[in-house]
Amino acid sequence: MKVGMVCIKTKGRDAGRKVVVLSEPKEGKVLIDGPKVKRKQCNVMHLFPTSESIKIKGNETHEGVLKALKE
Repeated sequence: MKVGMVCIKTKGRDAGRKVVVLSEPKEGKVLIDGPKVKRKQCNVMHLFPTSESIKIKGNETHEGVLKALKE
């Protein structure tokens, strides 16, 4: 997992939604954010990586993440 990777959440209330990884893995968890998903820590085992990736900083705002996904 790398910062900017686009993944699909596979578990929990956000299952099936697209998210962006905002931090490097630490203790098996990463920070995620995305449309209709609030920013939170997530277990890497609950993410399905896609081939898509975006240029983003780890400290990007929620609005910045949404804008980067649309481009």
